[in-house]
Amino acid sequence: MADTLTEGEVSIDQLFDRPWVCIVWDDPVNLMSYVTFVLIKIFSFSNEKAHATMMQIHVEGRAVVASGSREEMEHHVQALHEHGLWATLQRDDKI
Repeated sequence: MADTLTEGEVSIDQLFDRPWVCIVWDDPVNLMSYVTFVLIKIFSFSNEKAHATMMQIHVEGRAVVASGSREEMEHHVQALHEHGLWATLQRDDKI
């Protein structure tokens, strides 16, 4: 009976298996063309994917650009900061 989860409950195993995500936030400083350039440079996105992601950042205020281990996402956030973009990492909220 203790192993049964109701809707909305999460097991400990699920919490520890959740990946981390890197989020790029919209800002009033960087040009859209520069954000597209940085996404191509750091993540090797195609021009089309980088442009679509940049538009999501611009319209929605943010976009998840990568997911993986905490260390990988910390590296990505640092690289984005070095290029002047606003970025954070957090646990993936999709279980």
